[in-house]
Amino acid sequence: MLSVLSNRTYRHLLTAQLVALTGTGLATVALGLLAYDLAGESAGLVLGMALTLKMVAYVTIAPLAAAFAERLDRRKMLVTLDLVRALVVIGLPFVSEIWQVYVLIFVLQSASAGFTPAFQATIPDVLTDEQDYTKALSLSRLAYDLESLLSPMLAAALLLFVSFDSLFLGTCIGFVASALLVVSVTLPSPKPTKPRGIYDRTTRGIRIYLKTPRLRGLLALSWSAAALSSMVIVNTVVLVRVDLHLSESAVAIALAGFGGGSMLAAFALPHLLERIADRQVMLGGAALATGVMAIAALLSSTLPMTLCLLTVIWLLVGFGYSGTLTPSGRLLTRSAHAEDRPALFAAQFTLSHACWLVLYPLAGWLMTRFGATTAMTGMTIAAVLGLIFALKAWPRTDAKVVVHSHPELPPDHPHLAGPKPHAHPIVIDDLHPRIPHEP
Repeated sequence: MLSVLSNRTYRHLLTAQLVALTGTGLATVALGLLAYDLAGESAGLVLGMALTLKMVAYVTIAPLAAAFAERLDRRKMLVTLDLVRALVVIGLPFVSEIWQVYVLIFVLQSASAGFTPAFQATIPDVLTDEQDYTKALSLSRLAYDLESLLSPMLAAALLLFVSFDSLFLGTCIGFVASALLVVSVTLPSPKPTKPRGIYDRTTRGIRIYLKTPRLRGLLALSWSAAALSSMVIVNTVVLVRVDLHLSESAVAIALAGFGGGSMLAAFALPHLLERIADRQVMLGGAALATGVMAIAALLSSTLPMTLCLLTVIWLLVGFGYSGTLTPSGRLLTRSAHAEDRPALFAAQFTLSHACWLVLYPLAGWLMTRFGATTAMTGMTIAAVLGLIFALKAWPRTDAKVVVHSHPELPPDHPHLAGPKPHAHPIVIDDLHPRIPHEP
């Protein structure tokens, strides 16, 4: 997996991702303490609103950012957005009103909504070999999981010596370091051969996405993954603190189970995807996680839950969750030309976060109103519905061959790799043939 680090450009980009994620993790802890400082017992309401604003920014801003991204130099865009995030974060310690927190958080997350899809779309342009790109996806998954495990520990260690305001400075340093690492390399910036109107640029990614069968399947799997992860992220603290009457450290242990399972899957995926098709791996991951959540719902109604059992359940759910979503970059890369990738990654970013926008509050409401068994059952049902739709939307015969869809592609283009066409050609890989390459 680490062989891809020999590529200098990718190595700098991965390091930029790591330092930015670490800074973001510090800001998450600091934001909670800032909310408590400003609102006291109403801090939960403030944080809930901040998270809602984050999701709204992700859902609304990403397509707009992608529309302008194709006209901008990729490196300059990423550096600018990193610096915007740094400036916003450094302003957070100076706020004195709750509404100021909301404004700064929305600006911060809007910059992230522009940065993240463009960053993700750059990696397949840097690592053009699919096996290398798969390793990069697994490393990216590991980076996210390590951040979720280590950032709270780092924040706790720093808070022994400094006030929580200083954590925002650490976040600012992380974003500035990310910008410096990005500016240190040359990045490809593929652009369309013909200019496109603002409507086409804004909606193109979502139109391509929804007209591609495998990506409609990916959206359904994103719904399933969001349902299962919402149960873990939103309700673990309630399960551990209220139902099991355990300490805050026990919450961290349970969440570490989910992150650990995700990391195990990330290590296994490069080898699995060499032998098994993406569709089987992703559907298998979703089926595993959904089945485990169903068993957890059954057990919670018949047996007393323990921390050890909950951690094992979350580990298996995390393994399935990572197996479901980590290969998604391969599907997105396979389903668009290089100049359309930022728009397509932005579409995935928008639509997947729209799933969380619905399922986060649903998971919390079910837990609060009916308890753990009903919440787990409800999230299992939601995940099953996603699985059923994915099976229907994503053709079993999905392959990397396009016949007569893109006559402008050279014969050795990866989209044309695969078995020779039959006497009566059939489009197997629906690479958005119904969206003309209009100006």
